[in-house]
Amino acid sequence: MMFLWPYFKLVRNTMTKKNELIILNCFKTEDISTCVSLIKKGAVVVFPTDTTYGIGCDPYNIDSVQRIFEIKHRDTSNPLPVLAYSYEDVERMVLINNIGRTLAKAFWPGGLTIVAPIRDENIPMLVSANKNNIGIRIPQNRCILSVLSHCKYLVGTSANISSQSACTNPSEVLKSSMHGYDVLLNGGQVEKGVPSTIVELLESTFKIIREGAISSNEIRKLLGHNSESN
Repeated sequence: MMFLWPYFKLVRNTMTKKNELIILNCFKTEDISTCVSLIKKGAVVVFPTDTTYGIGCDPYNIDSVQRIFEIKHRDTSNPLPVLAYSYEDVERMVLINNIGRTLAKAFWPGGLTIVAPIRDENIPMLVSANKNNIGIRIPQNRCILSVLSHCKYLVGTSANISSQSACTNPSEVLKSSMHGYDVLLNGGQVEKGVPSTIVELLESTFKIIREGAISSNEIRKLLGHNSESN
């Protein structure tokens, strides 16, 4: 049985007050609705995924995206990945080739980020760091999928200062040196604590950018060994 962190909630009516954190509970329907409403108003949210706790926002809100770079002390040359609710939503944002479809069928929802060419021209270039591709995945976590069922997309990068260890429960998030976000969505301890594996789709092959929750051996076994070297 998953251990549930104690439930706290600080109520505020607007996003104008600074340094006031709202803590919501993944297992309360009304709290999911509150979280969705705040995201649509520009909030930056920390939330559980199937890998680690993530930090995100509406990827179409450039001011919120900029805040994530600032909160994480992340260089803007380093693109931000996106979480999506469904495969149909993924295909609205990026162009998935046959290799990508095979990977998605095998590993989504789950800990695989696929880097693919951008289809949706409305995505701010800040998210992709001025590149023509972007990383995207469907997480296997009921809490964040509940949020995504309303938002469809969220920036979804690890909730930590860049180069520091990722967080796997709310206590680690609150004790970390990462500050300035608006909402913590409490889902207790996450299962894996390992970042997603990142695979870039190339014209006729693929490249494993980072090995994480899914092993490179699993990917190569599925697709064959015709991958480009890192």
